[in-house]
Amino acid sequence: MSKFRTLAALGLVVAIALAGCSSGTSSSDSGSTDSGSSTETTASSASDCGTTVEEIAAKAKEEGMVNLIALPDTWANYGGILANFREKYGIEAPVQNPDASSADELTAIETLRGQAGMPEVVDVGPAFNAEMRAKGYAEMYKPTVWDEIPAALKDPEGYWVAAYYGVLAIASNTTLVPNVPKTWADLKKPEYKGMVTLNGDPREAGAAFAGVMAASLANGGSFDDIMPGIEYYAELAELGNLQTIDVTPAAILSGEVPIALDWTYNFPGLQDQIAEAGFEFQVNVPADGVYGGFYSQAVVTEVEHPCAARLWLEHIVSDDGALGYLEGGAVPARYGSLLERGLVPDALAATLPSADILNAITFPSAEQVEAARAALTENWGPMVADK
Repeated sequence: MSKFRTLAALGLVVAIALAGCSSGTSSSDSGSTDSGSSTETTASSASDCGTTVEEIAAKAKEEGMVNLIALPDTWANYGGILANFREKYGIEAPVQNPDASSADELTAIETLRGQAGMPEVVDVGPAFNAEMRAKGYAEMYKPTVWDEIPAALKDPEGYWVAAYYGVLAIASNTTLVPNVPKTWADLKKPEYKGMVTLNGDPREAGAAFAGVMAASLANGGSFDDIMPGIEYYAELAELGNLQTIDVTPAAILSGEVPIALDWTYNFPGLQDQIAEAGFEFQVNVPADGVYGGFYSQAVVTEVEHPCAARLWLEHIVSDDGALGYLEGGAVPARYGSLLERGLVPDALAATLPSADILNAITFPSAEQVEAARAALTENWGPMVADK
C-alpha cells in the first residue's frame, strides 16, 4: 500500500523480490522531525557504539533520536513496532513521508545529504539494494543476531538485512466485487474492468515490482524472465481492467481500490477501519503465481545518529521486532528461530499464509533482481504506462 507504498518480493515456484515502504503525516510521526541544526555525529565512528545491544542502546540514548522514513503504521504493524522501540529505549523515532516509495527513500537521502533530518535507516525493495551500495549510501553493519538470519535474507558483507517478508495477494472489496478473483487468469475477466489496482509504478515501487514478477511466474516466466509479466499487464491495460495508483489506506477506505494487488500483511491493520467504512475485504494468494518478497533495511552512511540507527536495526530483527511483525501478519526473517524456541503464539501463526506456501518460497538473486529491473525500465513505459 504505497509502501502502502510501492515495494518488492518473495516467492514460491513463485518467487520473491524485495522492496521498501505518499502521505503527509501519520501517528508514526511522533517526536520532532527536526534533529537539530548540526549534522555532526554524536559518535566519532561506528565502533564507538559498542558490540552488544546494551552498549549500543546506551550510546543511542545519548544521541536521543533516529530519523526514519517510509514506515506506515498499518504496514506490517510498524505502528506497534515503533511504539515498542520508543518506549523500550526512550529514543525519539520520527518517520518522514510514511508512505514513500523505495525510490523516494533514495531521493530523500540524496537531497538531504549532510543535513539534519536525512533518513538514517531505510526500508526498501531488493531492486534498490545495488543502487544504495553503488551510491555509497549503505553502511556495512551486521546485527548481533546475524547468524540467525537466513542467507537469502541478508547481504553477505552486511550492506543490508531483510527483517521481514510477505506474500503477494489479490485483495478484493467484496462489497464492490461480490465474485472475487482468486487467480491471475481471473483478473482478465470483463467484470473487473477498471478495478484491478497495481500498487504504483513497478519501476519505483517494491509492491508493484512484485506484482509484475508474480504475474510473470503465472504466465511461463521466471526469476530470469520478467517479460511475461510485463506482457500480462499490457493485456490488462488493453482490456481496460488495470489502474495503477498507490494503494493507500485512504484509497482503500474510499472504495477507490476494488481489487488490490498487494502484500498479505497490509490488510490486518486496516480491518477495523474497513468495517467502519462499510466494506469487507477478502485476501487470496493466487494459486497460479505465488510470489513472496521481502523489504531490506540498511543503515545509511554519514548519519547524525549512528548508534541510534544501529539500535533501530537491532530492534527490528530482535525477538520483540519479530513478534511485532507477526502481529501485523508479516513473516519475520528469524521466524525459524522463534518457532524453535516456542515463541510464536498459535493465534499469530494462524494469520500467516499456509505452511505449504511459506516452505516453498525461494528468493531471486541480486543479479536476477537487477536484470528484472532493467527489463522493466526499458519496457514498462512503451508497453504499459505510455499506452
